[in-house]
Amino acid sequence: MSVLRGERPARPGTRLTWLLCCSALLSPAAGYVIVSSVSWAVTNEVDEELDSASTEEALPALLEDSGSIWQQSFPASAHKEDAHLRPRAAAARARPPPAPPGMFSYRPEGGPGLRAGTARSLAHASAWGCLATVSAHEKIQGLPFGNCLPVSDGPLNNSTGVPFFYVTAKDSVVADLMKNPMASLTLPESEGEFCRKNIVDPEDPRCARLTLTGRMMAVSPEEVEFAKQAMFSRHPGMRKWPRQYEWFFMKMRIEHIWLQKWYGGVSDISREEYFKAAPRKA
Repeated sequence: MSVLRGERPARPGTRLTWLLCCSALLSPAAGYVIVSSVSWAVTNEVDEELDSASTEEALPALLEDSGSIWQQSFPASAHKEDAHLRPRAAAARARPPPAPPGMFSYRPEGGPGLRAGTARSLAHASAWGCLATVSAHEKIQGLPFGNCLPVSDGPLNNSTGVPFFYVTAKDSVVADLMKNPMASLTLPESEGEFCRKNIVDPEDPRCARLTLTGRMMAVSPEEVEFAKQAMFSRHPGMRKWPRQYEWFFMKMRIEHIWLQKWYGGVSDISREEYFKAAPRKA
């Protein structure tokens, strides 16, 4: 074999050393599966599971019990040395982050008198509500039909707890009430300042809503003047509504009171408690 000048012949030992180093660096990769940048040692049993099932189905099983897998990745002496460093099961549980200021300062009220006061406050503060009736329209006859209407339980200085309405016979809601006078009125707290001040979404269960169920009826002549004061003092624009629509006043004779102001359902308030209570001062 010819040798060029200035070059030394490669020694067999040098080539063998280089091959052994490369094989030593590459050999551990055959025993691991890379998942989310974490190396997991693969045993024969796991290798069979990966062959028989898809990766997506097998990996969750590996992640559930990783203790035995990691124990096979390190010698037993390493586990004995690190035993005192392992956190206890109770201490390892992550604590939930603290709630933002003001988020959970609103607590459910325990006493019926307090709930009744909240209900009266909602009834007096609400300028509008959603009235649900049983539809008389031929296409949806017998189904619930809702409509948002202006409402008032009296002038600002005289709360009665009874919702008054200013409606026209040409409204589909009134047509429904002529067939079936029973209705439900929902008054949300979205108009108040509590939800905004406490960083609560208007649809959050802690943002209270009141539902009154009862019989709708036309206001008697003796009550028309009070109904006019109740509606026009809260909705001055009503005075200029077109007269050809033949507006008239209605009210609800309340039979059931439901208040939701916390998680987990609604509170049933009796009529006696409701009318005995007074709205809270702002």
